Amino acid sequence: MEYEMKDFLHYLTVERNLAKNTIISYERDLRKYAHYLEHVEQVRSWNEVSRLHILQFLKFLKENGNSAKTVARHIASIRSFHQFLLREKVTEQDPTVHIETPQLERSLPKVLSTAEVEALLETPKLNTPFGIRDKAMLELLYATGMRVSEMVNLNLSDIHLTMGFVRCYGKGKKERIIPIGRIALSALKMYIEEARPKLIHPKKRATDALFLNHHGERLTRQGFWKILKKLAKEANIEKELTPHTFRHSFATHLLENGADLRAVQELLGHADISTTQIYTHVTKTRLKDVYQQYHPRA
Repeated sequence: MEYEMKDFLHYLTVERNLAKNTIISYERDLRKYAHYLEHVEQVRSWNEVSRLHILQFLKFLKENGNSAKTVARHIASIRSFHQFLLREKVTEQDPTVHIETPQLERSLPKVLSTAEVEALLETPKLNTPFGIRDKAMLELLYATGMRVSEMVNLNLSDIHLTMGFVRCYGKGKKERIIPIGRIALSALKMYIEEARPKLIHPKKRATDALFLNHHGERLTRQGFWKILKKLAKEANIEKELTPHTFRHSFATHLLENGADLRAVQELLGHADISTTQIYTHVTKTRLKDVYQQYHPRA
């Protein structure tokens, strides 16, 4: 059973070109599933697995306190795996065919107000290379709505200052070209010309990474997260922030100002417009709040 699982993970890496964290998530879910089948249900081959075995495993997950979201993720992993086994003729049938995924309530993304974004963007001090770098990163995120992982993976060659756009690679290495606004371009130009040369470590091999840490190496997602939390504290922002906060705020503020939903979908790199539609719910919720606050008979 181990061999088929490794084969599937190799397929996800090489053919599907999925992100490392996604593959780790698949592996974690499937190992838990395989362990349950072998030690609880005494299953010795994937061809023995039935719909009842999977339902018993899902019941086991629920009884052990796993949320509906976690159960749904396990179902997705198991379904993809069994479809792969059937395609590869390892098994003769797919036991996941009639298993339904639980309906999940989609939580609305937390967004910053325009004033909070302004306060955060003005927080970095431009008298140090790190302050200039932080300002450039925040301006770029808010100007483009790109994911933090996409931003930290940018190289110098991905930024086109004269043309005013950035090239980034999203999920599945899908290329996306995003325009950059005048203010963000100015911040990036200042960083690339004035600050980045000072962050390059003289004893380390040259790197094409756009954003560098204090070791002169590519800044990580975790490194940016620490910077963001520190700057938010300095800006007196008490809202709970996530690495996606700027992305959510970018999309919501565009829609609030009349942007077309399809255009926002394209900018965010969403494969399905239903993913983008969550932001229309955010704007409706905020309109309701404004109405309740300011209408005399609300």
